[in-house]
Amino acid sequence: MIVCPPDSITQLESSIADKVGPQRYKVWFKNATTFTFAEGFLKVGVPNLFIGNWIESHFSDTIADSAESITGQRPEIVFSISPELARKMRKKQPDSQVAFVANNPEREARKQIRSKTAPRPRPLKGRLEDFVVGPSNRMAYAAARSVTEQPATHYNPLFIHGGCGLGKTHLLQGICNEIRQRHPELICRCVSGEDFTNQFVFAVKGGNRDSFQHHFRNVDVLLIDDIHFFANKRATQEEFLHTFNAIDAAGKQVVMSSDAHPKMIGHLSESLVTRFVSGMVIKVDSPDFECRAEILRRRAQRMNLDVPEPVIQYVAEHVQANVRELEGALLRLVALTQLNGESLTLDLARTALKDLIQQTVPVIKLSDIESTVAIFFGLTPADLHTSRKTRTIALARGIAMHLARKHTDMSFPEIGRFMGNKDHTTVILANRRIQRLIDSTETVRWMTPSGQRERQITELMDELEQQIGKSNGSSR
Repeated sequence: MIVCPPDSITQLESSIADKVGPQRYKVWFKNATTFTFAEGFLKVGVPNLFIGNWIESHFSDTIADSAESITGQRPEIVFSISPELARKMRKKQPDSQVAFVANNPEREARKQIRSKTAPRPRPLKGRLEDFVVGPSNRMAYAAARSVTEQPATHYNPLFIHGGCGLGKTHLLQGICNEIRQRHPELICRCVSGEDFTNQFVFAVKGGNRDSFQHHFRNVDVLLIDDIHFFANKRATQEEFLHTFNAIDAAGKQVVMSSDAHPKMIGHLSESLVTRFVSGMVIKVDSPDFECRAEILRRRAQRMNLDVPEPVIQYVAEHVQANVRELEGALLRLVALTQLNGESLTLDLARTALKDLIQQTVPVIKLSDIESTVAIFFGLTPADLHTSRKTRTIALARGIAMHLARKHTDMSFPEIGRFMGNKDHTTVILANRRIQRLIDSTETVRWMTPSGQRERQITELMDELEQQIGKSNGSSR
């Protein structure tokens, strides 16, 4: 347990301000963060994902160092979206963080694009020894281990795909950490698709494109997380294609992850898809009951918590979507017991998680469907929620509604409310239209930046259902 002085938050904020300087503190922390010490971790509240990701990428060590200097222990840092901060920022504060980045492209590019002789980067959060292996991820884990032992030998490129929160990022970070430990002479870089894109934009704006290319092409192992972020970004795709070709020609290793199979990512160039599927493509599915229970045990152990086994089994039985939901449910129980001063019992778990389980199970299923369909058509879930009726959006929205009705217990009005407050008659008509296309095995057409595409509706639906993984549901 971390023992905090009465004014620990004030001391923490003062320490961070001293370390990052007044300008950065004003832009990234003042009125944009909240800090809460809990048992074993420090919760950082942020108004949105952009600020959260930036602070995590650039200031995690600073926050941890400051907390350690005050409490004597180094906490685990957890980021969460604060609705109150989000409301305050919308009302009072312009997006000064975006302006800070946009107005300082050269400085930020120089910070992010390091030379080959720069100090070795800090370890990433994910470690392979902490990864819980089960039937749903055993092949991906074995491939990751093989890459760390002999990079660019058996699985090159390695492409890992699966739903959100199933451990893809953990695997990529674990590969990078292991390679840096086993092969210190190798240059290993691990970034997200969004980070790669942002650094590319900064480099172009700041006239540092050569430095950017040297940074990413002169490596022994390159790991890119969330590669589907490249969809609809032609310049980034072209740059990454040249980067991939340069690394591949040098006989070096490339590892990527995505929420979808390469062929299921809409608006991704055929050249990239061809290269991605030329190596090993592995899917990670939802963990089974035993794997979920072990994940909870290890999480509790890292937090130095004594969680009764019946509680572990209850949470593992009823929260089946992904690892993030599992850990979120556990954190909710821990926070409740600390707040009320109660013991963590099975009855308490049933009461505390009743609403969470009832609300999240159907929503999670529809979220998976919506995300898969959106990625395939090169859209975002927000596009499906709009009232726009372009051919592509209308087709994607109708397919998502049809799959939601087929694979969830949600009613027509519930599906309509979830997908942008649509009227239930809209959902009914969309389902009838898609069903008619399926019954007559029609060919459907939609537009992409490279022109019109077409597929037989039955083949398209089969591929989408396989990607969603409805045949691989979790069970005890």
